[in-house]
Amino acid sequence: MNTTETTTATTTPDPATTAPVPPAGAGRRGRVRGRGERGPLASVALHAGLLTAALAAVFPPFWLLVTSFKPKTETFTTSLVQNFTLENYTHVLGETYFLTWFWNSVVVVVMTTLLGVFISATTGYAVSRFRFPGMRPLMWTLLITQMFPMAILIVPLYNLMAQLGLLNQPVGLIITYLTIAVPFCAWMMKGFFDTIPVSIDESGRVDGLNPFGTFWRLILPLAKPGLAVTGFYSFVTAWAEVAYASAFMTGEENLTLAGGLQTFVNQYVGDWGSMTAAAVIIAVPAAIVFGIAQRHLVAGLTSGAVKS
Repeated sequence: MNTTETTTATTTPDPATTAPVPPAGAGRRGRVRGRGERGPLASVALHAGLLTAALAAVFPPFWLLVTSFKPKTETFTTSLVQNFTLENYTHVLGETYFLTWFWNSVVVVVMTTLLGVFISATTGYAVSRFRFPGMRPLMWTLLITQMFPMAILIVPLYNLMAQLGLLNQPVGLIITYLTIAVPFCAWMMKGFFDTIPVSIDESGRVDGLNPFGTFWRLILPLAKPGLAVTGFYSFVTAWAEVAYASAFMTGEENLTLAGGLQTFVNQYVGDWGSMTAAAVIIAVPAAIVFGIAQRHLVAGLTSGAVKS
């Protein structure tokens, strides 16, 4: 062996001797957790909290469903269904104005959703793409209207609807619900359109499309998530609203579902069996609409919250 080989052999470090030295006490404490890694107790606490929250969210609708199948004599019992009955459902569907209320709600909800989506989308696109006199005051007006509680607006809106002859008219409720849904949805759609590149509009104009044609044929198909959120919000606003529906509509044949439910339980009547049965039926269309729109809801909400 020559001198060079001897020197190389003696200077090459041994991997076993150069391994990193564990921190003092590491053997006693076990494996060192990385940053962001939860310990066993933290994981148990997290899953226990999530399970508790899930049970708290599921229990009220579950108990509502259970109560709707109980006889009226067992409404307030804490046991599950012992004497299964459909009496509450047959009473609601056959002996009340429920189907009339349902039809009134469908008319109001469909028109509110269609008009709310169209007005919000066109308004959001206009303020996102164009600059015109009064644009900033318009946006501030849409924002400020969200600051007032609904209860404060009932009296002035009631007087306005009375002067226009729109009390006990579905048109009056539709206009009222649009004043709630459009300002919020227009702001959200404006944020969503901000994320769509302006180059798409420019390409549409190069192809000879006018501004509305560009909006309708190019931009709107890309805005499906935002439209889904707008439609769902407009639907929920009209389907579940109680205050305006009770104040502006009188007479059982003119009520919507939200107002009709109050006829089952009030200071004179306490028919909780019919109340729970009607609530279950009302929840079915809302669940169907949510199931149809849910795949677009998350994308629409997150996209509308980010400005590119």
